[in-house]
Amino acid sequence: MNFPLPTSNFPIDIIVIGSGIGGLCAAGLLARYGKRVIVCESHTIPGGAAHSFKRRGFEFDSGPSFYCGLTDVQSLNPIKQVLDALGESLPVVPYDPLGKYHFPEGTVAVYSNTEKYLHEVEKITPQGANELQQFTKRLLGLYDAMKGIPTLALRSDWQVILILLQHYLMSLGQMLPCLPLVQSSVGDVMDRTVNDSWVRRLIDLECFLLSGLKAHGTIAPEVAFMLGERSRVGVEYPVGGSATIVNALVRGLERWGGQLRLGCHVEQILLEAGKVVGVKLRNGEIINAPIVISNATIWDTYNHLLRPEDLPIAYRQEALQTPAVESFMHLHLGIRANGLENLTGHHVVVHDSGEDITTQGNTCMISIPSVWDAALAPEGHHVVHAYTLESYAGWERNDGYAVKKKQKAESLYRALERIIPDIRERVVLELIGTPLTHAHYLRRHQGTYGPAIAAGQGMFPSTHTPIQGLYRVGDSTTPGIGVPAVAASGILCANTLVERSQTTDLLNILQKQ
Repeated sequence: MNFPLPTSNFPIDIIVIGSGIGGLCAAGLLARYGKRVIVCESHTIPGGAAHSFKRRGFEFDSGPSFYCGLTDVQSLNPIKQVLDALGESLPVVPYDPLGKYHFPEGTVAVYSNTEKYLHEVEKITPQGANELQQFTKRLLGLYDAMKGIPTLALRSDWQVILILLQHYLMSLGQMLPCLPLVQSSVGDVMDRTVNDSWVRRLIDLECFLLSGLKAHGTIAPEVAFMLGERSRVGVEYPVGGSATIVNALVRGLERWGGQLRLGCHVEQILLEAGKVVGVKLRNGEIINAPIVISNATIWDTYNHLLRPEDLPIAYRQEALQTPAVESFMHLHLGIRANGLENLTGHHVVVHDSGEDITTQGNTCMISIPSVWDAALAPEGHHVVHAYTLESYAGWERNDGYAVKKKQKAESLYRALERIIPDIRERVVLELIGTPLTHAHYLRRHQGTYGPAIAAGQGMFPSTHTPIQGLYRVGDSTTPGIGVPAVAASGILCANTLVERSQTTDLLNILQKQ
């Protein structure tokens, strides 16, 4: 995947900085549209926050572990739409239950089937289960309305109106009754349908897992998408982990003539007369192109890839003040698997019901993907990834760093003991990651997972910037944590950079396949 250095005899149309899923989706689609694209990735592994890494025979996902709608033809998942456009597919393992939520007062298994899930909730609160049914029904109506307009048809400029009017007028009409929901927070929907305090906390938890914010900060379409995908098309794990998705995107990029350069650190975006002209690499090499797409965060793009004078002062100051989701503590373990035959792969543990779910260390997410894909671990072993919110502030690589890491990992070990009581005796490999680890390997501002813009409190920064020829993709441009959101950002950016007829031609080709 490393290529010869571009020369003046090989002009580039578009440079993408970063091979996160947003960057790869944009690059792959643009290559599919016939653009000459090169992706510059600073790391030696592609994938950004979705990359996988190996240690002593164990293969770990660094980020996402929960996937919906990767293969079903009815899926609305933008990543599937991109893979279809690139001619790629994924091997997956469907599973049910999706996972288990462990509260101090009891454990709830989360099933794809809505009725089975409601029955689980009914064991804890019968009235709450009835209210949750009404809440779910309301949001699934929005999901059904969204089905008629594929993300692959959309773009991030005024021409999206022409596309909707010319090709999706009937679907647009079906969406009209749902417009109030589109503009609502999940909390607004919850306030109208749910009084039960336990179910309200359950909804807050699911919103937090999706967006990093609770119900009143999360937009309704985000949860509608999640509920629809998991109940209508099902949950599945890609065999090989998140690297399988990344590798499929890279294959698609290369199939259509795009290039990926690893270990290729972009130091600066170059401008002349306020227009993009290319990038400068750390090794001094300059690659010229009239368009650059940054898959770095908004803070990294504007603080490090551009000079302060490159942006309007007020715009830059406002952009850099965008609130950010906290970073995380990560615990990657290799463990002995003997006696764990009935283990399920996803768990969320809430330690203290009296504490806010967003309190650091209180809500712990756990993934054990070797339950579905044994090849991720040596025979007789499992891989475990546990993580919880942790602020970047106060972390330093000093004499107390190792001790602090151990202390902060304790909440994760206590969460794991809810699932595997003797987890500490089973560990054969332990890797503890901090916000500093996250910031270093993923080159992300303070190790963040993206903006924390609450519903109704502002719009996410779009793919556009004030600089001619500079665009952005990734979790700093679209709401939500996870693969669907960043894949959607790549689609919107790529489509914006081509004639809309190219997008409709591609959609027609895919519909005939």
